[in-house]
Amino acid sequence: MGEVAGALFFGRLLDKWGRRNLFMITLGVYLFGGLMSGLTFGHSAFWVYWLWASRSIAGMGIGGEYAAINSTIDELIPAKYRGRVDIAVNGTYWGGALLGTLLMLLVVNHLSVGYSWRVAFLFGPALGVVILFVRRHLPESPRWLIMHGREKEAEAAVHRIEAATGTTRSSLYEIDDSQAIEMTPATNIGFIALAHTLFARYPRRSILGASLMITQSFLYNAIFFTYALVLTKI
Repeated sequence: MGEVAGALFFGRLLDKWGRRNLFMITLGVYLFGGLMSGLTFGHSAFWVYWLWASRSIAGMGIGGEYAAINSTIDELIPAKYRGRVDIAVNGTYWGGALLGTLLMLLVVNHLSVGYSWRVAFLFGPALGVVILFVRRHLPESPRWLIMHGREKEAEAAVHRIEAATGTTRSSLYEIDDSQAIEMTPATNIGFIALAHTLFARYPRRSILGASLMITQSFLYNAIFFTYALVLTKI
């Protein structure tokens, strides 16, 4: 529920405040929620609600992260490479799951049961602090800047990206003016307008995307549930 609420809430702010700002905010929300979880000091009813609330807050940060990351991929990556980049970025989730498993086996399982799970909750925020410093150098989406009438900042962001591309010894070819597209600043875009765009203008894409996401979530939860049953038998 926290992830759903975070995706809806921060996804809305994403269009107002920009991709780069929301990258920092959503990560900060996750760090705060994870820290709260690690600071669960008791086992009374109050601390049970504390844990629920902290996990919901962390979930809101994760949901906002999904909205920010995928919209940025859609805006920065050309359509020819977008699917592969999307899989590569979102697929790092499983890398994180592997890292978490190793930390559990090598560190958490060797600690006292009384506080080992608190340490496990604090691993996420500890890694997130490092990511905060990395994200400070991310450029804002030029498309988002243009859609909000900030052409000079968009031009500067493009030059910054082109300069970074040049340092990797990649060559950029000139784009003819005939391939230019016209963009106008965006007005207030609500959920109704978004739903109309998804299901009226692009119904096949929306159905395909929803089918893939729902199938992924179903299979993930089925695997997780099976894994939990196996652990209870062991």
